[in-house]
Amino acid sequence: MNERFDHDVVIIGSGFGGSVAALRSVEKGYRVHVYEAGRRFEDDDFAKTSWDVRRYLWAPALGCFGVQRIHKLPHVMILAGAGVGGGSLNYANTLYRPGAEFFVDARWPDGFDWERELDPHYATARRMLGVVEHYPHAGPVERIMAGAAEDLGVGSTFRHAPVGVYFGTPGVTAPDPYFSGDGPARTGCTLCGNCMVGCRVGAKNTLAKNYLALAERRGVTIEPLRTVVEVKPLTGGGYRVTTVRSGAWVRRPRTVTAEQVVFAGGTWGTQSLLHRMKATGVLPLLPDSLGHLTRTNSEALDGAISVAVPDDVGLADGVAITTSFHVDERTHVENVRYGPGSNLMGMLATGLVDGGRPLFARLGSLIGQVLRAPLTALRLGSLRRWSERGIIALVMQTADNSLTLSVKRRFGRYRLTSAQGEGEPNPSYLPGAHVAARAIAARLEKEGGVRTEARGSWPEVFGIPLTAHFLGGAIVSASPQQGVVDAYHRIWGYPGLHVVDGAAVPANPGVNPSLTITAMAERAMARWPAHGEQDSRPPQQY
Repeated sequence: MNERFDHDVVIIGSGFGGSVAALRSVEKGYRVHVYEAGRRFEDDDFAKTSWDVRRYLWAPALGCFGVQRIHKLPHVMILAGAGVGGGSLNYANTLYRPGAEFFVDARWPDGFDWERELDPHYATARRMLGVVEHYPHAGPVERIMAGAAEDLGVGSTFRHAPVGVYFGTPGVTAPDPYFSGDGPARTGCTLCGNCMVGCRVGAKNTLAKNYLALAERRGVTIEPLRTVVEVKPLTGGGYRVTTVRSGAWVRRPRTVTAEQVVFAGGTWGTQSLLHRMKATGVLPLLPDSLGHLTRTNSEALDGAISVAVPDDVGLADGVAITTSFHVDERTHVENVRYGPGSNLMGMLATGLVDGGRPLFARLGSLIGQVLRAPLTALRLGSLRRWSERGIIALVMQTADNSLTLSVKRRFGRYRLTSAQGEGEPNPSYLPGAHVAARAIAARLEKEGGVRTEARGSWPEVFGIPLTAHFLGGAIVSASPQQGVVDAYHRIWGYPGLHVVDGAAVPANPGVNPSLTITAMAERAMARWPAHGEQDSRPPQQY
């Protein structure tokens, strides 16, 4: 034990990467402290519906300490998570493994067969997150998705999603079913649909129910509502970590010291902090590749909405994501739902407008839809029972496109901005998503007997896609010219600093990335030496 430091390891963030780092480092004998910008939630603390904005949205300066972050860049709008457990609190429990093309992307560091390298860690991640390989309930939405796939000639690609949910007996609490009694009790899923608002039942396998619960039992300390603002190298080794209270109007910094620091604040949080410290000279050796190959998972959020709630269809019943199919070999479509009453995100929805045209043409198309059928447009746009009238289509691609992120200083503060990056241009809309949305709308109308139309989003009308899976920008790499961290997730030039979250992912997985982030974190931490033992990882050649 090194008494020179307050902690052996400080971890910034408690999402999929940070939670893995916390458990695996404490198991190796390290003294571990976790900072989380968001609040801690018990099951009853989550919002009942998304209209409870103080518990649902994250805007701490305004007194909103919920689970849903929304960020905006010139080229994309980003949905992310907040709270102890990070994105697991508001993600859709969906735990796909990417296809083989992801693992052979040229951006992975040479010298490893990455699919084989990550195989055992995917297995560990599935076990820890309690993955049910195929969603076990089938209802109207699942029939509609299967039918849409058949109508598009891709029925063979339809499948039920792998989900991280304890089904058990609905509403019945049972002793820990996953970790031989070492974890918390769990309650069977009631199929309420509000996974992404926060599971008040206790069925969702959030990180607070597995990695973090086990880590805290082994001595990890977690400090919520603290935002890290600086990580500064100390003379002679180690780092000084400075935090402020999240959302505080008057900042009162606190500092601790640590031998090693793990950045795991999610792609937005990690990049924001690293960019600022590079710009201010706190970490001058950070590679110039920081911000390059930032990914959006080539993503879009479209869907279908009916003018009224279809009889006996039950669109809001089930877990958040239950099925998927492929429109083509690189375009993956999933159905998404919110539970009854959770209609706030419907404010982002509008008519479906094809891109690839000037803004005035897109706005003209939208206005034309309204003028042709104003009453229908009004009914489609209503937020009343929105979650019970439609199906969201989450569309992801393995396409090789990226953004390059940097920072600009405005009014004394550094803020992220974006430009088109390497590969194909990051798309402003996905034609395949529109094809899928129209097919889903046609099937929903047939199933529900109520007029239904495909829907897009307001940001998409203005050429700004939505993503729930913001990745990259501090990727694993063979050299600092190619990325920010080495193959063992150590920052080039600062081997005591590590990036263990979505920022390290080097390519678009084309599926929900949570399982991949967890597996990559498991691999990174498996290579750490036990405390006091010799490090077997090769030294950096910087």
